[in-house]
Amino acid sequence: MEQYQCHSCRAKYNVSEQVWKCQCGGVLDLVKEKVEWSDSKVLKDIPSMWRYIDAMPFDRDSAIWSGITMGEGYTPLIVLDSGEPNTFVKVDYMMPTLSFKDRGAAVLMAKAKELGVKHVIADSSGNAGTSIAAYAKRADIACDIFLRKGTSPKKIAQVKAHGANVREIEGTREDVAEAAQKAVNIEEKFYASHVFNPYFYEGTKTYAFEIWEQMNGAPDTLIIPVGNGTLLLGIYYGFKELLENKCIDKMPRLVAIQAENCAPLAKAFINNQQAAEPVENSGTLAEGIAIAKPARSAQILEAIRATNGQIITTNEEEILKARTALASKGFYVEPTTAANYAGYLKYDHSSDEKIVIPLCGAGIKSN
Repeated sequence: MEQYQCHSCRAKYNVSEQVWKCQCGGVLDLVKEKVEWSDSKVLKDIPSMWRYIDAMPFDRDSAIWSGITMGEGYTPLIVLDSGEPNTFVKVDYMMPTLSFKDRGAAVLMAKAKELGVKHVIADSSGNAGTSIAAYAKRADIACDIFLRKGTSPKKIAQVKAHGANVREIEGTREDVAEAAQKAVNIEEKFYASHVFNPYFYEGTKTYAFEIWEQMNGAPDTLIIPVGNGTLLLGIYYGFKELLENKCIDKMPRLVAIQAENCAPLAKAFINNQQAAEPVENSGTLAEGIAIAKPARSAQILEAIRATNGQIITTNEEEILKARTALASKGFYVEPTTAANYAGYLKYDHSSDEKIVIPLCGAGIKSN
């Protein structure tokens, strides 16, 4: 029986449809045996993230994941600019729903299907909701997505196109999450949360495995946009597993990027706090990282500090300029990815430092 363990009090729970956080209020991690990994385990005839199935919480021959996948992952890693040959972009918006969230959603919905779930609820700033809606439809699972009123109309339209029921909530991103969690408890539905459910990170960790395979090792540094930390934590867990298996000889630095107008993690990092205190979101174009109260802040800060990383903030003008700059190089991205590139432009690095930047969401998804 698979189990969860509370990150705070270490209490354990059997994985079930109804369990999504600890009774103490803490977030849950997966209890896992050490992943045994080597290059020989890569299923090289599968051109998707499922080539790493032996490092994921499924049987290789499972009919469930193979019926849900849409070929997500295994995205291009290319040099950003000939003038900066050691800076690479990983084009993670080349996914079925045009964002990196497909990595986690595919795994989470496959696991939900395995558990016999019939109806899921999720809350999102847009991209995760779209991914959950699409993969829930693939899994033949009913789906309600909670979104903030004012979310990009294109994202709302995409969620609805996948057959999900959209429930728009007045207020902040945190109000949306609170409304979804209340509905989960009252309606007794499965909480398909990209924040709270640790199976989501089993999908996002494939980002690290792909880079390892594409670079034949690890970069020196990864620049990562961070709100709830779903990509950063997945990358951290993935490279940790690769390090434990001696596939790489060092952990890369994790440099997190936050929007200046909503930067609780940056504030906590500067003040040397173990967890972030909630802040007020004063408004940012980078809606994907506009998280005023990140539930896994302690884990995010642990990961950044463990890799000798840092947090950089970017303002709205820098975000707009960075979006234009990326478009001039051929990459049309949404503002959250632009915020990340703006952070990279402020990052002090040497010319021989190997850096990877994710392009997380396609520009066509935003207003």
